[in-house]
Amino acid sequence: MRVFFAARAGLWDAWAPALRAACPEIELTRTGDPASFDALIYAPGFPEDGSELDFTPFIRARLVQSLWAGVERIVTNPTLTQPLCRMVDPGLARGMAEYCTGWAMRAHLGMDAYAQDGTWRHGAVPPLAANRRITILGMGELGRACATALTGLGFDVTGWSQSGRPVAGIPTLPGPALHQALARAEILICLLPDTAQTQDLLNADTLALLPPGATIINAGRGTLIDETALIAALDKGRPAHAVLDVFRHEPLPPDHPFWRHPGVTVTPHIAAETRPTTAAPVAAENLRRAMRGEPLLYLVDRSRGY
Repeated sequence: MRVFFAARAGLWDAWAPALRAACPEIELTRTGDPASFDALIYAPGFPEDGSELDFTPFIRARLVQSLWAGVERIVTNPTLTQPLCRMVDPGLARGMAEYCTGWAMRAHLGMDAYAQDGTWRHGAVPPLAANRRITILGMGELGRACATALTGLGFDVTGWSQSGRPVAGIPTLPGPALHQALARAEILICLLPDTAQTQDLLNADTLALLPPGATIINAGRGTLIDETALIAALDKGRPAHAVLDVFRHEPLPPDHPFWRHPGVTVTPHIAAETRPTTAAPVAAENLRRAMRGEPLLYLVDRSRGY
């Protein structure tokens, strides 16, 4: 099985050994006749000259396996006719759950309220987790992992997704109930993909539905939030704080107002990373399925964009 590594050269040293260990039968390479490859391993940033990859010459390829969970930077490529699969990495899901749980706990406990200035703030006692309402927008693999971690700590967690597909143990609201999902969200965790339906989902109107003093944690996509509307809403205290890990333009420009706003915490897109050791077995399984003509895992629905 010949596999083309369509990713930046800097990723080769970490990924090539992991992929070969997980799938010893592959011939993994970065060069060769496109018509000779049975599959591609893809990550955004390739080609490195900034052009869009032309998939047309890969006439034998039965699979394009993304190394990223998000596929918005490839799914609209008009030359892509091969099956595209997104990456569902158990290590990435674990990392996302840890990130969101950590920041949710910080908001829940009000840890930033205790300035070390000699003032005894005994009145700032948080409720127990069972009395703290958390809403998670996006109940895919990452949303479910976060919901499981947070319910394990006793939080009152409700999910929301466009489909409203039931999730075991987690009340999940459907698309039309977005207002209800936001109105209860003392802590709002955003893990939605970037699609036409999710862009600017949090805008002036929807941000106003949040309870006063709410916290937003966005580790999904920067396009989910209207940035101008968020700053205006923060100035009004609804929400009171936003922890942002993803942005419309990355790296976030040094002169962006988020850096200076007292209601914003910026983290540099580190909530969750695809880890070769845990992701390579997922790619290996799909490579084998493609060669055997079996159903692929995590096949992208291009009409939905993920």
